[in-house]
Amino acid sequence: MSDMVDTSAGRLPVVKMDRRELLMGLAAGTVVPLVAGCTAHNEALGRSQLMIVSDAQIAQLSQQTWQQSLQQERVSRDANKRRQVERVGTRIAQGSGLTQYDWEFVVFENDQINAWVLPNGKVAIYSGLLDVVDNDDQLATVIGHEAGHVAGRHAQERASQQMAAGVGTGLAAIALDQGGASNSDMWAGVLGAGLTFGVLLPYSRRHEYEADRLGADFMARSNYRASEALTFWNGMMARSSGGSQPAFLSTHPSDAQRMQALQAHIRSSGYA
Repeated sequence: MSDMVDTSAGRLPVVKMDRRELLMGLAAGTVVPLVAGCTAHNEALGRSQLMIVSDAQIAQLSQQTWQQSLQQERVSRDANKRRQVERVGTRIAQGSGLTQYDWEFVVFENDQINAWVLPNGKVAIYSGLLDVVDNDDQLATVIGHEAGHVAGRHAQERASQQMAAGVGTGLAAIALDQGGASNSDMWAGVLGAGLTFGVLLPYSRRHEYEADRLGADFMARSNYRASEALTFWNGMMARSSGGSQPAFLSTHPSDAQRMQALQAHIRSSGYA
């Protein structure tokens, strides 16, 4: 039995095609009506999302990106940092309820204040970020936020939006498996690990708000202080205003409105 999706016209079967078929269909105009109806409801977000890139494709691309990252970055040998990230990450993964993913937490020896997650639950924490978090709660802020992007299926949604548009990011060439390494780097950007490959592709404001909310929820469920999320993000903003923007804010843009929304969610939820 084929998979089904909820659309404005009711439940319809998922039309499965490879990337080449999808691009050719977009070029011919035959896929556009299907794209308009290919939505899936995300319970964690309470909204529907465009999903035209298959989970199998995302999983394959995520694993490829992860393996490339492990080869390109230097894995930290600092046992204390590795234990801290593993301890906090495992606790957040369990508290989030996202047990369907094969979570992996790795510390990269890199002075950048940065972290990222892939849709398959692979999380990279840079040693530079560990140098500026004051406690486990603030590290849980980062990992919880990244887990929020996974629960929100933000990478899949972003990839689907770009595939549907067919412009702006070079994904048209990627869909045809053209362009070699440069397109692999672009996919890394879409999936969330772009800075490792020199590609800057920030999350949208909507995605950041959603990851903030889910991240705070995951922190609370894991017995971390969600209020420390405000301390962490305000600290990141202070560093940015001082003229040295952390790499983390390049892909996770922050502003006063975002902090107000996060604070309101923490208060209304009764989190400490």
